[in-house]
Amino acid sequence: MSATERVLRRRRSSIQGSRLARYAVTIVLAVIAILMFLPIYWLIVTSITEPEHAFSLPPEWFPLHITSASYASSFDLIPFAVQIMNSIEVTTIVVIGQLLTSSLAAYAFARLKFRGRDGLFTVFLVALMVPLQVTVIPIFILMRTLGLLDTQVSLWLPVLLSVFGIFFLRQHFLSLPDELEDAAKIDGAGHWRILFQILLPLSGPILAALAIFSALVTWNDFFWPNIMITSPDKMTVPVGLVFLQAGLSGAPAVVVFAAIATVTIPLLVLFLIAQESIMRGIALAGVSR
Repeated sequence: MSATERVLRRRRSSIQGSRLARYAVTIVLAVIAILMFLPIYWLIVTSITEPEHAFSLPPEWFPLHITSASYASSFDLIPFAVQIMNSIEVTTIVVIGQLLTSSLAAYAFARLKFRGRDGLFTVFLVALMVPLQVTVIPIFILMRTLGLLDTQVSLWLPVLLSVFGIFFLRQHFLSLPDELEDAAKIDGAGHWRILFQILLPLSGPILAALAIFSALVTWNDFFWPNIMITSPDKMTVPVGLVFLQAGLSGAPAVVVFAAIATVTIPLLVLFLIAQESIMRGIALAGVSR
């Protein structure tokens, strides 16, 4: 066997080995994905199954007794449609507010030079380690003093400023070349024009990722709305689900499952649609000078 044939054989063996390794990794990841999606699938199947067959053993993974009555009951027992609109309203305000405040603060920390900038930014980073539960009492007293308890304002006003969002956008702004800002200043652009007409248009994936993170956190938040809101027609979805399960002497499990599926499926679809933007945003934010 010549040297050329031996080299070709080793190369073919290496290619086959790498293919087998990729196939093995793909199979393992597929199994993990199926196991992670299985509870969601069981939730959806249970929500559309008739109550007397919903929890049969062995479980019906492919339901034969399908009904939509559980979904109708979830909207009849509580003002679920109103609570969904409340969540949409609060989430929209928080996302827009955090994008605006984070953009302004991140630009200041990344592009402006002022005394105490680095020390102030360090204080902001330290605030990331302070859990919400530590500040809940003073914020609650402040909301009560302002007469904002049991209102939608008390849900979005304390969280309009996102320390994580400021850090996230600052890292991206630092990765953009200074030549863009210098050229804009030569053309007579001020800080507002540089931010809104130059930096932010170049930060689409970053803003999309931050918006999705903020929307998911706000939509799924139970702790803060549970403290601030007591009226059913002002509750958000997470609090409404608990009220449906426990506040009504325990609604049927299939009805609770239907309500959970109603608010979970749109989030899954949103994540699947926007996952590329999330990954690109995280990758771009992690590349700084």
